Amino acid sequence: MDRRVMSATLTVPLPPEEAFRLFTARGERDWVPGWDPVFPVDTPDDTAPGTVWLTSSPEEETTWLVTFRDFPRSVSYARITPSVRAGTVTVALAATEAGSEVTVTYDMTPLTPAAADALDEFAADYPSFVRSWEELIATHLR
Repeated sequence: MDRRVMSATLTVPLPPEEAFRLFTARGERDWVPGWDPVFPVDTPDDTAPGTVWLTSSPEEETTWLVTFRDFPRSVSYARITPSVRAGTVTVALAATEAGSEVTVTYDMTPLTPAAADALDEFAADYPSFVRSWEELIATHLR
């Protein structure tokens, strides 16, 4: 089993100061279907390093932790799905004339052989996955 590092870029028609929120636990609620983070403790700032939240689907539960924030340039999250995968997600934003160029990097380690196979499939489709974010965000901003 090998660690997978995947990176792709999308554009958002907002400056980084406004686009940053779209890539936070609460901000993703606005454009990600079914995204419903749960905060185990009162969390006024969901981008503060050390902040924890949970997401779940019928198949798995993931624990997220903010590891780094440099508003409005970048934010990094650790994410652990027990017995499946663990790693980080980093979002880097750069100003452009049209808004922001956003680079999303997943650095994931599978925790089982079955998870490695699933991660290979995810990695193969990763550029399309991130492109779908651009479409979902554009729809939300209309």
